[in-house]
Amino acid sequence: MTHKVAVTGLGCISALGPDVVAFWDGLSNGRCGIGPLDLPGIEDLHVKIGGQVKGFDPTAHFASAKLAALDAFSQFALVAAREAVANAGLSASDIAGPRTAVIVGTGIGGISTLNDAFYQRYGLGKRRIDAATIPKAMPNAAASHISMEFGVNGPAFAVCSACSSANHAMGIALGLVRAGVVDRAITGGSEANLNYGNINAWEALKVLTPNACRPFSRGRNGMSLGDGAGIIVLERMDLAKARGAQIHAEMAGAGCSADAGDLLRPDANGAAAAIRNALADGGLAPEDVDYVNAHGTGTLLNDPVETAAIRAAFGAHADKLAVSSTKSMHGHGLGAAGAIEMVATILALKHQVAPPTANWLERDPKCDLDYVPNQARAMPIRAAVSNSFAFGGLNAVLAVKRAS
Repeated sequence: MTHKVAVTGLGCISALGPDVVAFWDGLSNGRCGIGPLDLPGIEDLHVKIGGQVKGFDPTAHFASAKLAALDAFSQFALVAAREAVANAGLSASDIAGPRTAVIVGTGIGGISTLNDAFYQRYGLGKRRIDAATIPKAMPNAAASHISMEFGVNGPAFAVCSACSSANHAMGIALGLVRAGVVDRAITGGSEANLNYGNINAWEALKVLTPNACRPFSRGRNGMSLGDGAGIIVLERMDLAKARGAQIHAEMAGAGCSADAGDLLRPDANGAAAAIRNALADGGLAPEDVDYVNAHGTGTLLNDPVETAAIRAAFGAHADKLAVSSTKSMHGHGLGAAGAIEMVATILALKHQVAPPTANWLERDPKCDLDYVPNQARAMPIRAAVSNSFAFGGLNAVLAVKRAS
């Protein structure tokens, strides 16, 4: 037997604020959270902007003994998970045990911990580094900490597929709940990648903008990195309705594909295949979809390829879609991107408002869709998809629709 799957809980921390309310306020008002970075050594870097989580005080959320074992990416994941579980109205006894899964995506895990450790060893010449370095840095740390916090004994693991990590994680969680393997899942993605070493490495690829992220716009010159986490609670629809839960949306389908081509250069055919697979899995026709939350990095190459993929997957209906990239406001969260953007997509569906693509200047002939430039748009949204396309040619797309 297969089950319909409800989204009953939302949690988010990002450059737009510490929770879902602040996140939606920023998105719906087209506010850009990308700005000057407050980081050690930033003066030596060419790129000095990013989607930093400003004003975050870890000691307000974690006891000192706990904090010593948490990289920032695990901190963000736990804060977002707590919000999502509270939002779902689930008790501790509801979650604990083997009928809940925890599946969290990340692209690079505790890279800030590794950056600090390597600086201590090679920059300062210290012979010993923190004994907690490995447990803090391991990519599964966030999933493990969430499972321990909530007493989850069901499937718990991390998914790592670069910028598609969170969408792959949520797609797997959807499958487990749909199949009845578990009753609910805490799932999403988290990343804390804004540190000197990582920004310097991304600078070497020449894909970062030094001034503004302008997805799909003429004049775009790269992406902005961003930190944060998005966590959602998925639940069997019948169980959610039986307990009178607030249902934000139905998680309808997930689609994946691999380009099997270039490590860095995206392929429109592979991306289009993932979109088609998500629609088919969700029982949706192209004409059922009104909004697309695009991968939309703002790089010269990615945006035209994604435009072509959307046109290939949706056909003539592509011209009727509202398409936007919220990365223009919160930055590219790498392995967390799909989860942050899934929260944005669900909120768009819930509020019947398509968030904008910020910083958009003028039309690029190679990007010829409706990108909701600069201002949010109130509109009917019956179903929506969220795209994530990763280095390595790994594509993951999710489809959501209004719950019936």
